[in-house]
Amino acid sequence: MTNYNAAVTPFSELSPDLILDAVESLEIQTDGRLLALNSYENRVYQIGVEDGPPLVGKFYRPFRWSWDAIQEEHEFVLSLADAEIPVVPPLVYGGNTIHQYQGFTFALFKKQGGRAPEIEQPGTLEWIGRFLGRIHAQGAVESYQYRPTINLNDYGRMPSEYLLEHFIPEDIKPAYIAVVKMLFDGVEQCFERAGKVDYIRLHGDCHVGNLLWTDDGPHFVDFDDSLMGPAVQDFWMLLSGQGQELQIQIDQLLRGYECFYEFDPNQLHLIEALRSLRLIYYAYWIAKRWDDPAFPRVFTWFNTQQYWQNMILELREQVANMNEPLQWKGNGNC
Repeated sequence: MTNYNAAVTPFSELSPDLILDAVESLEIQTDGRLLALNSYENRVYQIGVEDGPPLVGKFYRPFRWSWDAIQEEHEFVLSLADAEIPVVPPLVYGGNTIHQYQGFTFALFKKQGGRAPEIEQPGTLEWIGRFLGRIHAQGAVESYQYRPTINLNDYGRMPSEYLLEHFIPEDIKPAYIAVVKMLFDGVEQCFERAGKVDYIRLHGDCHVGNLLWTDDGPHFVDFDDSLMGPAVQDFWMLLSGQGQELQIQIDQLLRGYECFYEFDPNQLHLIEALRSLRLIYYAYWIAKRWDDPAFPRVFTWFNTQQYWQNMILELREQVANMNEPLQWKGNGNC
C-alpha cells in the first residue's frame, strides 16, 4: 500500500473541464452534465453521456494505490461479475479498465441504483450472507500480490504511532498510550484464540453504505479498500448490538453464507479485535488526509480535545468487549 503524503493537495487540478475531457479521451461523447457524488477518498462523479445513460467516473486519490494494485482489484470484481454475483465492475474501454489523463488515474462504471438495505427486516442478513459466501468462494481462488493484508502492525501499531506523533494532545498522550497497550494486547489474544486463520480476497469495507438494495436483492459496490484478510472482516460492519442481539444477527448472516462457503467459527474471536483496529485506523485515515481541504470541511469534529477524549473511552470499551465470547455451531440448512 502506497503511503499518501498529507502535504499534497491531490485534487486541486481536477476541474470539471478536465473530468469531461478525460472521459471524452476514451471516445465517449459527454453532454456536459456533471454531478459530484459522495466520496472522500477518491473523487466520484455522475457524468452525462450523449445518447445513453450516465456513467460514474472514479478519479483515484494520487499516491494511494499503484497501477498493479488497482488492476488486481478490478480483475477480482470482474471475476465476480462473470460469476453473476451482483457487483458493479469497471467498464472496459480500449481493452483496459484503468485510464490516465493529465496525471489522474480513473475508471468508469455503470450507474447502479438502489437504497440502503433494511438489515432488521427478516431474511435480509441471510440474503446478504449468501452473496458474501459466493464472493468469498471466488476470493479464495487466488491471492492478492499488490494489495495490503490486514494485520496488527499496519492497521494498529503504525497508525497509532502516527497519531501520537502528529495529532494527539500532550495532556492526553499518557492515557492514550496506556489504553492502546491494553487494546493491542487484547487484539493479539483474540488472534491467538482464533488460531490459524485463512486469509482471502475480501470486499474489505463491507458496510451498509457499500450495499445498494433493489427488488432483486443487494448489489455490492466500491471495492476500493479490497484486501487480504479473514472472512469475518466482511461481516462485522453489518452487525450491531451486543450479546444475544448480536448472536442472532450472526446466525442469520451465516445461515446464508454457509450455503456457498464454509465458515470457521473460530473467526468469531476476531470480530471485536477487527473493530478495535478499525477505530485506530479510521482516525489515522482522516489524519493522513487532513491537508486535503475536503476533510476539515466534512470531519469538523476531528482533532478536537473532545474527539480524542471520546476515542480513549471507546478504546477502553473495546478492551472489555474483546473478552466477550461469541459462538456459532452451524445449522446444516445447506
